[in-house]
Amino acid sequence: MAANMSPAGLDKEQIFGIAEKEMEYRVELFNNITHTCFNKCVDNRYKESELNMGENGCIDRCVSKYWQVTNLIGQLLGSGKPPM
Repeated sequence: MAANMSPAGLDKEQIFGIAEKEMEYRVELFNNITHTCFNKCVDNRYKESELNMGENGCIDRCVSKYWQVTNLIGQLLGSGKPPM
């Protein structure tokens, strides 16, 4: 039984369960970023097959801000400190 344990004391099933939850979280985060930034930045009347420079810039800023806020929330939750 000890041979199946990792240094953290988790067996393979627990490690795979944690990895699966992490993957689900990352897919959900990607989908949320995509949905939010697309709706915010891309005009519903598709005039062109490619994104224009304004849409590209908006998406870049949106993704950057979304990622910064997600990281900040993760740090606050991980540290146990109350919000600012």
